[in-house]
Amino acid sequence: MPTAVSAKQKEYEQNLAVTVICRECKEVPANIVEEFSSGDMVCGSCGLVLGDRVVDTRSEWRTFSNDDQGNDDPSRVGDAANPLLNGAQLETMISYSDGGSGRSRELHRAQSKANNDKSAKTLLAAYKEIGAFCESTSLPKNVIDTAKCFFKDVEDAKAFKGKPQEAIIAGCIFIACRQCAVPRTFKEIYALTKVPKKEIGRIFKQLEKFLSLQIQRKADVQRENGYHVEDNEGPLFKPSTNAQDLMNRFCNSLNLSHATVIACQQLAEDANAAGTLAGRSPISTAAACIFMISHLRREPRTAKEISNVAGVSDGTIRNAYKQLYSNRDKLIRPTWIENGKGDVSLLPTA
Repeated sequence: MPTAVSAKQKEYEQNLAVTVICRECKEVPANIVEEFSSGDMVCGSCGLVLGDRVVDTRSEWRTFSNDDQGNDDPSRVGDAANPLLNGAQLETMISYSDGGSGRSRELHRAQSKANNDKSAKTLLAAYKEIGAFCESTSLPKNVIDTAKCFFKDVEDAKAFKGKPQEAIIAGCIFIACRQCAVPRTFKEIYALTKVPKKEIGRIFKQLEKFLSLQIQRKADVQRENGYHVEDNEGPLFKPSTNAQDLMNRFCNSLNLSHATVIACQQLAEDANAAGTLAGRSPISTAAACIFMISHLRREPRTAKEISNVAGVSDGTIRNAYKQLYSNRDKLIRPTWIENGKGDVSLLPTA
């Protein structure tokens, strides 16, 4: 009986003396080359393919771990690190359920207590809130990522202690929208976050000053390291929101043609240069220009329709339009009305 058991065990033993040789060259030792790019095992002497579908066991990228002081080898470490979070982010998570014994639940609870990082929880909660706010108004992803980076800079510097987190988030979203060329007004940020406009204005000024200093410090460090950094380079050196920036969004919501949108932007630019609407907010200026051009180019929109889109009262739009109408001879370009494209007589009287 022991003889039969030993014979059975030998049947499944791995024979380490078996080697792969080329059946054409029959060289010993064999000159075998593994081509991971094609997944083939090839004889290096005659080029005969000896095997296919070779599994690549190397790292996914080049590593210089021997030159690194921390001896950190990035090969096969899972997902890439999230730059918006602090720490290594490579800890193992224990499953919550194990079939009903309850032991995994206790281990999961103990691990959660051991790895309780308050700063990471604060960042994750803020990131989730920023993402929810931006996605509810269909803001692009670059705005979301920029707002998260701004919030992380504030959180890492432990700045604005005592300020409500909702106000800081609202200010980061406002600045990120301006940087990414999709500006939003204080009124729109208030409707989104329910943070009062005055509070958004105050935190915006403080955030702009703080982030400008942060950007300047990063630029100084890059210069010291030999990198070329242009002056006034950074997200917060962009000018404030003007009527032209808001025109595309308002006109698209009103289903106006592209030529009408261009004319509205030109009128806002000319009115700003002439000082016709000096002292008016960019929203009022944009709404009044849309009201005038839409009637001029036979695509009339009422003050009420424009009011619903722009978020200003129709009375404000009409008052601003009166100033445009009184200077219509100076502001209306001939290209807007040539070849029957528009008609000045279609303009409502002031």
